[in-house]
Amino acid sequence: MKYRFCLLVAVGVLPGCGTPTPDTSQQHTPTNTVPSEVLALNWYAEAEHGGYVAAKELGYYDEAGIDVTVQPGGPGAPTLVIQELAAGRIRFAVSNADLVVLSRARGANIVAVTAPLQQSPRCIMVHKSSGIETLQQLTNVELAISDTRPFALWMKKQLPLTNVTMVPYAGLVGEFLQKQNFAQQGYVFSEPFIAKEKGGDPKVLMLSDIGFNPYASLLVTTEDTIRDHPDLVSKMVAASVRGWHSYLDDPLPVNQRIHANNNDMTPEALAFGAEAMRPLCASTESVPLCGMELTRWQSLVEQIEQLGEIEVGAVKPADCFSTSFLPVESSEKNKAAATSTAQ
Repeated sequence: MKYRFCLLVAVGVLPGCGTPTPDTSQQHTPTNTVPSEVLALNWYAEAEHGGYVAAKELGYYDEAGIDVTVQPGGPGAPTLVIQELAAGRIRFAVSNADLVVLSRARGANIVAVTAPLQQSPRCIMVHKSSGIETLQQLTNVELAISDTRPFALWMKKQLPLTNVTMVPYAGLVGEFLQKQNFAQQGYVFSEPFIAKEKGGDPKVLMLSDIGFNPYASLLVTTEDTIRDHPDLVSKMVAASVRGWHSYLDDPLPVNQRIHANNNDMTPEALAFGAEAMRPLCASTESVPLCGMELTRWQSLVEQIEQLGEIEVGAVKPADCFSTSFLPVESSEKNKAAATSTAQ
């Protein structure tokens, strides 16, 4: 869904998203003792950012002693937030695991420190009337997609895609509603709801069904920030995880806040998004909320190597993430589960 959401009226979006870039040069050295940080979102604020918005709106960042500005993105933001991090203009952003791997291969020392979405929400939306039931059956359609992203390249590698014409993805559902032989990328809790709300007949095909399942909505930072400001990272992670717990337990207060700032984000759309996202965030005995596993990163790196997007061995999976900043109770849960498994 292409909506703009501003938590602070004075805050702009990232360069290239339509408004001037905010001056972040002084945000690392405020005049008071409370650190001031920008958390740059990789899209307009939606359900997949709910925990971070909750941490801001419910005061968890403030309680941790951090003055956080949640900065919405838009088209181009997934790449731009990584560029801002790599340049040192911001210290925290939201991204997806595949972009972390690609960024590290290109020399940016990006590190994921929380992973609220354990399962990828990435999907392809087709018309029910098309009769297409699986991604393997995706044929004879115009497909709006970011065709250079790893998930699209994985589709090209794994699927026949007979008579499928790929066109640029604009972030809207208008063409889907107008064209019968049309499909598009999306998030399972976003575009399908909007299309149905507008009278469409969407059917969702999950990219995870063909084995591409990177963590999503990651809180990311840099090796430099981890080295120079470990206490800041720890506080940011703890408050963010607390926000995700709150949002998943009761999204209504935060959804109301989002809706109050942007009427285009209807309460129904927000409620649907939160509910559809909940199972994608589910923890396990070995992985708590926002946790990560090395095996998942190893699989992702291998897939991107197979696609030829990075050289073999260029990215070490263990360098892509850190769970050492997760709250103590999460770390203890991981250790206990690992011990139980070993026995």
